Amino acid sequence: MKISIFGTGYVGLVTGACLAEIGHDVLCVDNDKGKIKKLKNGGIPIYEPGLEEVVTTNFENGRLKFTTSAKDAVDHGRIIFIAVGTPADEDGSADLSAVLAVAGEIATHMTEPRLIVNKSTVPVGSADKVRKKIKDTLNGRDIDFDVASNPEFLKEGAAVRDFMRPDRIVIGCATQESEDLLREIYSSFVRQRDRIIAMDVRSAELTKYAANAMLATKISFMNELSRIAEAVGADIECVRTGIGSDSRIGYSFIYAGVGYGGSCFPKDVKALAATARANDIEPHIIQAVEDVNARQKTVLVDKIVDHFGQDLTDKTIALWGLAFKPDTDDMREAPARVIMEELWDKGATLRVYDPEAMGEAKRIYGKKDRLIYCDTAIEACQGADGLALITEWKEFRHFDINNVKNVLKSPILFDGRNIYDPARLRAAGYTYYSIGRP
Repeated sequence: MKISIFGTGYVGLVTGACLAEIGHDVLCVDNDKGKIKKLKNGGIPIYEPGLEEVVTTNFENGRLKFTTSAKDAVDHGRIIFIAVGTPADEDGSADLSAVLAVAGEIATHMTEPRLIVNKSTVPVGSADKVRKKIKDTLNGRDIDFDVASNPEFLKEGAAVRDFMRPDRIVIGCATQESEDLLREIYSSFVRQRDRIIAMDVRSAELTKYAANAMLATKISFMNELSRIAEAVGADIECVRTGIGSDSRIGYSFIYAGVGYGGSCFPKDVKALAATARANDIEPHIIQAVEDVNARQKTVLVDKIVDHFGQDLTDKTIALWGLAFKPDTDDMREAPARVIMEELWDKGATLRVYDPEAMGEAKRIYGKKDRLIYCDTAIEACQGADGLALITEWKEFRHFDINNVKNVLKSPILFDGRNIYDPARLRAAGYTYYSIGRP
């Protein structure tokens, strides 16, 4: 099937590449000429495991193409996905300006019937706004179209795997014809088991926000429990094991740490709260999830200050991990950014390293006083007064304890993800701090 996708960001590029992988003829469009040029030359603008291979293979075999021409994209695809950004506005609501701009472009160039599918994370009622924008732009031209919702449920760091092996595919449609078209697109995934969950458009739109808010709630709940555990002398890791064994709760998303970040949870929790308030509902639990997460991002700073004192002017701290989670270079809403800026405010010098996010860090902060970019984890520790683990990359889990100890001024480790054994570190001579453990 011929498919066009507006947007070659995280969602658009993964969707386009994976739909091409299962045999569709996909044309991705973006108004960023530099990004399209890079993609045509074999470059990948984001780090995502497995994505480069899928993009390269399908670009070479002709099933995946790239363009900056909106007209070419509208002409190409019987089905057109909108996969552009919906950043949080000042009040927390989702900014739909890019989505509606694409809707206008589609209508401008549309000469035949099209199914327009919102793949971007958009609040309830967005399909209606897209429909109105297209109708207004058509300005009386009698061209049949429909607008559906197909929210993505991709984890950064596992997006290709999640797309190719989905646990569910949610589609929100107003007509049976639209549902049938989307079922045809995803038919490869339902040969052994029907993973498609069809519903009305507004329910599909809300399902995306509800899923992310539920997962964010689990994280914030555990982080709040970690503070209680620490205060009463309990071990949050033991508590996690105890409650995770309950099948109704499970082990996913109940790890205490320095808070969640990324492009989804922070934005979607804010947007869901804004949607509630727009409908005269005060979102007490959802707002608490956001508040707890904001507070959690400063917990490691508090531990550093408790150890060294408020004035960190003569202190250098090594930071391991800048991305908001492993297996991505994404630093949007990353806890590391809050931690870095809080430490700078207190006068600290930072030596930082991340396996994939160094380029993104340099794009965000550039050359900055008291910021030293390092090429390796051990280089970051050279001469530092202490080490703070922010992101639980695999390479940090099994480091040379003695080597790191020898290059640090003092063997002090602040573990923001509880990935180390306290007894082992302390036996090796480290002063060790973690989250929610005695």
